[in-house]
Amino acid sequence: MDDIKILKGNIIYTKTKDEFEICEHGYLVCKDGKVEGIYQTLPFRLGGEPIEDHGDCLIIPGMTDLHIHAPQYTFRGTGMDLELLEWLETNTFPEEAKYKDVLYANEAYAKFAKNLKHSSTTRACVFGTIHRRSTLVLMDHLERSGLVTMVGKVNMDRNSPDELREGTQESAEETVEWMKDVQHKKYKNTLPILTPRFIPSCTDELLDMLKMVQMRYQIPVQSHLSENLSEIEWVKELCPYAEFYGDAYDHFGLFGADAPTVMAHCVYSTEEEIQRMKENGVYVAHCPESNENLSSGIAPIKRYLEEGLSVGLGSDVAGGSTENLFRAMAHAIQMSKMRWRLVDQKYPALKSEEAFYMATKGGGSFFGKVGSFEEGYEFDAVVLDDSRLESSRQMSVKDRLERMIYLADEREVKAKYVRGNKII
Repeated sequence: MDDIKILKGNIIYTKTKDEFEICEHGYLVCKDGKVEGIYQTLPFRLGGEPIEDHGDCLIIPGMTDLHIHAPQYTFRGTGMDLELLEWLETNTFPEEAKYKDVLYANEAYAKFAKNLKHSSTTRACVFGTIHRRSTLVLMDHLERSGLVTMVGKVNMDRNSPDELREGTQESAEETVEWMKDVQHKKYKNTLPILTPRFIPSCTDELLDMLKMVQMRYQIPVQSHLSENLSEIEWVKELCPYAEFYGDAYDHFGLFGADAPTVMAHCVYSTEEEIQRMKENGVYVAHCPESNENLSSGIAPIKRYLEEGLSVGLGSDVAGGSTENLFRAMAHAIQMSKMRWRLVDQKYPALKSEEAFYMATKGGGSFFGKVGSFEEGYEFDAVVLDDSRLESSRQMSVKDRLERMIYLADEREVKAKYVRGNKII
């Protein structure tokens, strides 16, 4: 027997980056966990099915956070007065070292998973730490949340504090053992993703071993790319064979092509790097608030979109202060305005349609047919009640959504579905 769910409300989503698709007071039909269709008038064949009527609420696709650090959630909103490399040494590494203690990890990750569940996010690519057992604790909490996530045990064998530096062989072997644990647990919604932190923290020998792990288990890859000018110069010193930062990953087969890859930031990608990302199908996780807070710069996201790169949004907690992807959309638009005004007037600022597309279908496509209400897409949906955001104006559905980009948070989330399952 078919599993049918019908939601009624103001449905809004994007098929392309250029315009919203809107069906006011329409019906959104889910069949066996996938979108069956959108109807202004419900077909006769569905007349006997129960309907969840959400009145004047907005119904949007679930959002995808392409880059978030779960262990950094504890210090979000603090320590924002430093640039990237000093910030890592001062704030991030001391905190991540605490996750050697599984009890600490359990307490911290429970809070992270609970708050992520109640946000507008339905999918996420998540960094853990180097600690295998604690990363499994993180995956357990996310599995119970009902969200669909990709989670990585981080790899670091150089240029790291003693308590966060693994031996090269140890790092690879622990990653294999972690993969065996993941297979044994048989998660339904929580997937592994290979996670070399970034080139400065991983030797060539380790990257070579990690490629073997990637090939053995056929898992995707996540890391950081061209975020900070000092970082880029450091990579040049560490990898003199590389033509550019991304080429150091590609040298080991960890940059798209046969290993689906998402790279965070890409603020200073060169022409050669951009071309390689296009050729290899590398995803860009745009993390605008983090780029502001850590004084990294302004990524040319409008250009990336217009040239056909795959781009999504990342909160990058704790470089970013919140898991709220509405704020990420607002920062993306605002930062693109500053780039247009101060850096490059060839590319205009992002529109609300483009920011919303990145938060939904743009990033969601890393997980497959995700992030839209087109027929056959996995049914991830968020019902938004914006009645708290009072106004005397009469506003269109589009205007209401645009306002929520700047004003909404978890308080607007009335209901939430992931793969057709209601989790809120």
